Parts: sequence; structure tokens; C-alpha cells
Amino acid sequence: MHAYRTHNCAALRAADAGLTVRLSGWVHSKRDHGGLLFIDLRDHFGITQIVIPAGSELLAIAERVRVESVLTVTGDVVLREGATVNPKLPTGEVEIRAGTIEVQSAAAVLPLQVAGAETYSDELRLRYRYLDLRRDRVHKNMMLRAGVIASLRRRMIDQGFTEFQTPILTASSPEGARDFLVPSRNHPGKFYALPQAPQQFKQLLMVAGFDRYFQIAPCFRDEAARADRSPGEFYQLDFEMSFVTQEDVFATLEPVMAGVFEEFGQGRTVDTFPFQRIAYDTALAEFGSDKPDLRNPLRITDVTEAFAGSGFGLFAKIAASGGQVRAIPAPGGGGRPRSFYDKLNEWARGEGAGGLGYITFDADGAKGPIAKNLEPERCEAIRTACGVGPGDAVFFAAGPREGLKGMETIKFSGAVRTRIANELSLIETDAFRFCWVVDFPMFELNEDTGLIDFSHNPFSMPQGGLDALNFQDPLTIKAFQYDIVCNGIELSSGAIRNHRPDVMIRAFEIAGYPESEVEARFGGMLNAFRFGAPPHGGSAPGVDRIVMLLADEPNIREVILFPLNQQGEDLMMGAPAEVSEIRMKELSLRTVLPPAKPVSGATSPVVPETNPD
Repeated sequence: MHAYRTHNCAALRAADAGLTVRLSGWVHSKRDHGGLLFIDLRDHFGITQIVIPAGSELLAIAERVRVESVLTVTGDVVLREGATVNPKLPTGEVEIRAGTIEVQSAAAVLPLQVAGAETYSDELRLRYRYLDLRRDRVHKNMMLRAGVIASLRRRMIDQGFTEFQTPILTASSPEGARDFLVPSRNHPGKFYALPQAPQQFKQLLMVAGFDRYFQIAPCFRDEAARADRSPGEFYQLDFEMSFVTQEDVFATLEPVMAGVFEEFGQGRTVDTFPFQRIAYDTALAEFGSDKPDLRNPLRITDVTEAFAGSGFGLFAKIAASGGQVRAIPAPGGGGRPRSFYDKLNEWARGEGAGGLGYITFDADGAKGPIAKNLEPERCEAIRTACGVGPGDAVFFAAGPREGLKGMETIKFSGAVRTRIANELSLIETDAFRFCWVVDFPMFELNEDTGLIDFSHNPFSMPQGGLDALNFQDPLTIKAFQYDIVCNGIELSSGAIRNHRPDVMIRAFEIAGYPESEVEARFGGMLNAFRFGAPPHGGSAPGVDRIVMLLADEPNIREVILFPLNQQGEDLMMGAPAEVSEIRMKELSLRTVLPPAKPVSGATSPVVPETNPD
């Protein structure tokens, strides 16, 4: 018999009754029924009940051992009787009558319980992540993640892609976030950068003639945490293809995404492909976001004209100054009590807005504070534009139209759309709704500097190519750039790449980079393009976000094995950490710490302790 187990803790069934078996696992729970002791023994696969009869010499061992201790149990498989059968467990028809028990590892008092559904602070869970990972929900999330990655890999290989591994130690690249830098011991004063994405390398693979590349790629970005973004590192399904158009990329990724969500979606509805295409400008206009959630049926309408020169002075002034008034319909929102509107008004103030104006409609027409000061024909025009009727309401978001302030107006209207849909229970449940957002602007105006910046990926091909860059207003140029979005979560950005040196140099010139700087920073890729580069494009859906959606988890940390906290710290391993002076000298480095922040009420700055090493 094997030293530790003949079966795992999920394997035994009624047909195994009479066998002598050996199991190993963790003590999930213990129950004392008047001298008859039951232990639920758990391993990676499941749980089997162990019984120690009254009077057994094993009772002393079983009573002494704490939960989460590791045991090896040898005994006979017996059938449970009548009401003792547990239909919730695959092994619920049988139990093991223990003959021997060996304690492999005794557990100390636990800082958090593995069994049960008690909630704990993020700090405690991350500090003892190895215990947290034993908990059923978290364990299942990690197995879901492993299954998703295996499925992604299989589906890409089935489409003729080859998996390659690109470098981790590389040079800095303008991907939109801060790099993590690694000092070079052999080249004092110089640094590697951990890749924010394998962008340049995968393009170089296309230049090298490999045609279809993919990898489950680790990416590193020094940026703040969000519910849908892990600080430090993340993984993506990175892929690139040669001799393709934008539609070819879509046709490649759509069956992969639909297939994975169908495979792991547990019966939830998944959009069939081809997925809906929504232009960037349309997404902002109708959804108030470049990540539209299509489960929400509400659409935003620009009703600025209805308020221009009207009797409602506030919105009339906004319209006269070139601003915008955006209307968000609320089907069934017209007959709500006053507290409903007051609650939304308070929420809007909490979002930094002055409030949230509205009009309600009944059989007699428009009602509410705005309607009292707005001509009936204008109210009717708003009702018609928003497609509402008696019993419905319309809410408004108003503000500037242009620049960053204009974008704030748009984003607030999108937040109103989401809030109203949630308040009225309009969001579709148990569904995954996909779309592509296309036609992103190539450039945008930096309001702080007054200069033109790249708005998306600087390595994208502008629509219209070199002619557009030479003869078109840069702020009107669209790019072959696209995002795939599911349920309001951006899964991936992608683009048809710029594969021509002259187009690349001109695009960077518009964004303020002289040719000499482009040559210095991206000379490797530019030189490669000069030796014959195919048209190519790709995308990189985020694995963490895919699993987060499938697991129906609100925070991305719940689907990552060992995540950092919101401050980018590993509480379990103690990272980041100081290093010794010896190592600092080897790397030709010296730390220059920022001034310490004074403690409240202190009369002098707090001096940080120095590391004696």
C-alpha cells in the first residue's frame, strides 16, 4: 500500500464499500457525537468523512489534533446509513472507519478559519494567503483560472498559432504606465525594464516571419490598484498575426472568447459572434464610456438643442456657452416616490456634480422642477428623443463639451446611466455581452501643455496612412485601434500595427518626438522594418479579467494566487524590502528617500530608522 494514499479524498463511492484504503489530507472539521468522533478529511480534490468509533484507542490522537493538521488515515470503506448520507458530497454515501491515524504535520492555532464562510480583512487574508487559498471559494477560483489558461492555449494552437516566450529583462517602452526598473550590475548606472507588454518583441516576431505568435504573457506596470486591475503584474493572452486586417483579428479572437465563456460560464448566456462593433465616438455619445456595458439597455441622448434659448436658465446658459446637455432615460422611473429622486440627487453630489435634474412624464405631460421652467414643446421633444412615455422619467447631465471637462461630463452621464439601471433593476443578469470599440483617435490634445500626444498605442497604423499624417488635422485622424469589452470591462486593447518606418517617424514627430529620439528609443524595431515588414496586427486579452468575470468576483485579487495589496506590497513575503549596503554597492546605487511626513501633532519631522545591514 502506498505510504500516503491509495485514493484521493473525492474518489470513493458506494461501490468501494469493503475496501481497505489510505487517505491523506487536512483536518477540515471535527465533530464529537458522544464519544463517536467524525473528521472531515480534505485534500485538493474533495472531502471524505472519517469515523473513529467510541472506545477506539485512536480517539486520543483525534481529539488532540487541531483543524488543518495533516493526517494519513488507513481504514475500511463502509456505507453510511439512512439520514447520515450526505447528498451534498460526491463521497457522501460512504465513510472511512479508521484503523490507523498518523499525524504528518500538526497545525498551530489558526489566524483565520479555512472551513466556513466567515469574512476576514484583506490584510489578514494576504498575510496568510497559503491558508486563504485552502478555502473553497478561493481554491475554486484558482482552478478556474488554470482551466481558462489551458483552454486559451488549446484554442490558439488549434487556430495555427505558435507559443513563444519573449524577454523579461528588456528596455523601457511607452506603454502608458511607469516601468519597473532593474539595475544592471555589469553596466553601472543603466537599467533594464520589466515589460509592460511584449509589444515590440511580438512585432519583431512578425518581421522575422513567424506569422502567428501567442503566449500567456506576464506584464509589469508600476500603477495604482483598482478593482479590475492588479498592481505590479498581470497576465494576458498576447497574440500577433501577419498579413491581416482588423476584421481578421476580430474573427480570430471572437471564437476564442465565446468558446472560453461558454466552456466556463456555467450556463450563462454568451453573445454569439461576430460581436457588435461600436465606434469610439458613438460609445461616448450613447453610453458615456469607451467600455460600454451592453447588459444595460439605456442609451444617452444629446438634448442640448432642446434647452438652447429655453426658460430653464441653467441649461440654457450651458447650451449658449457651447456646452452639452445629455439625457438618460429611466423607464418606469416616473412614478417613484420623492425619496427616489432625492437619493439620486445626493448620489450625484457625492460624485462631484451639482445635482441630478430630471423630468417625469405621466398621462398629463411633463412634471418636475425642470418641466415647470421649460416650454411644453421642448419637454415633448426631449420625451420623443429619449423614447419614453407616461410612467417614465429622464435624468440630465450637463457641462462643458470640449476637452477634459467635456470628457468629465460624458463620464458622469455614463455613471448616471449605470446608476439608474441598477436602481431600476434593468441590468441583464447571467449574461456575457461583448462588443468591439473601434476607430479610436490616433492623437489627443494635452491640455496642460497644449501639445499633441498619442491617445492610445503609439505603434498603431493611422487610418489613411502617411497621407493622413501629412495632410489631415491630427486630432481628426482615427487609428486602426480597437478594444474588446465584456459587460463594461475592457478585456483587451489591440491594433493593426504601423509596419512602415516613414509612417512611424512621422507619427512620432506629430506627438513631439524628433526622428533622432525615435531612432534612439526604437531603433531596433525601426531597423527591422527597413528590412521588410509584413502588415500585422493583434491584441492581448487580460487573463485576470477574464477569470474575474467568469468567477463573478468584484475584485481581481480574488482570482490571483499571490496578489499584492492596494499599496503594491506582498504582506506574506515582505516585499518590497530594503537591501543590504553590500548589494547596493554592487549595483552602484544609493537611495535618496523623500522627506518624512510629520506625524499629526508632532513638532519636528519623523526621522526614518536606518537599516543596520
